[in-house]
Amino acid sequence: MGKVVIARVDARLIHGQVMTNLSKSAGANAIFVADDAAAHDEFTKNIILGAGGRTGLKVRVLKEEGAVRYWQDRQYDNYNVILLTKTIEAMATLIESGVPIDELNLGGIPQRPGLIPIIKEVAITREQLNRLLDVEAKFGTHIYFQAIPSSKKVSLKDAAKIVESGEKS
Repeated sequence: MGKVVIARVDARLIHGQVMTNLSKSAGANAIFVADDAAAHDEFTKNIILGAGGRTGLKVRVLKEEGAVRYWQDRQYDNYNVILLTKTIEAMATLIESGVPIDELNLGGIPQRPGLIPIIKEVAITREQLNRLLDVEAKFGTHIYFQAIPSSKKVSLKDAAKIVESGEKS
């Protein structure tokens, strides 16, 4: 039976930091990208497969529903998986649909108007915070904000305080 060793939300999906740092620190032997748009776009899919293939890790690009079905049908075979999505919403849906995720890293959500920065590399909305709090409470997933393994972690509890203070300013 496989296992999700770490799940990560990162708008860039696969990039150097994920390949070199996260895969080594997590003990992964596979990277699964769960992203509907990438799974439907052959050009994007080939870029992801090419980038991941240079690492020696097994790389799969799946539709979000396909990532759930693969877990339900085969428990990700014998892979130790880094599971990547572009959005908090997609990752929350995977967890809510039964993919067991003990640890969720929020590592790359660019700042835009209307978002509250938690760390330099991650900004979220109040609605996203509420969804994360709900996932943590219902599924016991340890959720934190961290760009790379060597940088400081910010807990979901501390992120909630940041969002609260950001809404007041």
